[in-house]
Formats: sequence, C-alpha cells, structure tokens
Amino acid sequence: MNESEDKIVKGLRRGCPEAWSSLYDLYAERVWRAAARLLGGDSHETADIVQEVFMAAAESASRFDPKRGSLWNWLSGIVRNKVSLRFRRHASRISSARRWWNGMNEASKQWLSGGGDAPDGALEAWETAMLVRDALLEISDEHRALLVGKYIEDQSAEQLAVQYGGTAGAIRARLLRARQAFRKVFSAKVDQPELTRSKS
Repeated sequence: MNESEDKIVKGLRRGCPEAWSSLYDLYAERVWRAAARLLGGDSHETADIVQEVFMAAAESASRFDPKRGSLWNWLSGIVRNKVSLRFRRHASRISSARRWWNGMNEASKQWLSGGGDAPDGALEAWETAMLVRDALLEISDEHRALLVGKYIEDQSAEQLAVQYGGTAGAIRARLLRARQAFRKVFSAKVDQPELTRSKS
C-alpha cells in the first residue's frame, strides 16, 4: 500500500470527509468500469451499482483491514457482491437464458467444450451475455480480470503482463487456467435443472 492509500485508509477509519473525497476521486472511474463490464454497459444499472458500492463502503470503512487486501480489492469485492445481488433479482432472466442455451442442440455443448463453431447467433445473443456475466461473478478475481482484459477489453498478453506482472508467456498460461475455470462454472450453470416450485 502506497503512502496515498495509507493516508486514505487512516482517514476512512476516522470517518474523515477528505478521505472519502480522495477515495472517490481515486476509484470512482475504476468502480464504474468494473460494474459496467459485469452489467453489460447498462448506464442506469451501472450508476445504481456505483452508488450502492460507495454507500456500502461508507458503512464498512471503519472495519477495513489493509492486511486483508488493498483498497481496490475491497471495493472490487463490494462491486462483485452488489452485481451478484442484482443478478439474483433477475433470476427469471437467467433461467430464461439457460433454457434458450439448452435449446440450441448439441452444437452449444460442443462449442463450450472447445470443439466446433459457436451456434448461429450465440455470441451476439443477450442470453449468452447474461450467462457469461453470471459465470464471471463466480470465478476468482484474478481469472475474471484476465478474461475481461483479454476478451472484453482486447488487451494482448504483453499488455496484461505489464498490468498484472510476469511475462507474456506466464499470462498465457494463467489465461488458460482462467478459461478452464470459467468453462467449468459456465457448464455447471447451463446444465442446472430448472427449479420448480412445489405445490402445497
């Protein structure tokens, strides 16, 4: 943690208004981008999430422990939790997306396992985007950041290496593990049986 972050942390724990201004100035754009990636760029929902994140941060600031991670790790965890809660409120849309995916025949499963082309229209469909974002919420922060950087922000392995450390070759190996983790979660999501409400 650098001197600037350390000053912010101490101020947050004392409830200092200047520390809140500094935190917001330093991280608001990054929080917005992180939320937008997971929500698909919906500006209204993103704005709501950003507001919820900083409100939740205000409520828990006095308990922030820098030994457990950086300010960004803390804020990004709140982003993930808030987006996850919103996705749970959209459970019917995810259920609909899952039914759509499973109705695409065997081609969807072959593509997911790494063989064959994507079914027609699958990559452009909102249903796929919904399922992908839902799965991204359940993999590790590192895997999610690498996959978003590579496949959403179109960064090269060399660019990711500068951002996250290591060599381009090491980043490619980490991306492979990230894809495997994502595929496992995504497969489990689309293979879930539909939950039916029991009749009393």
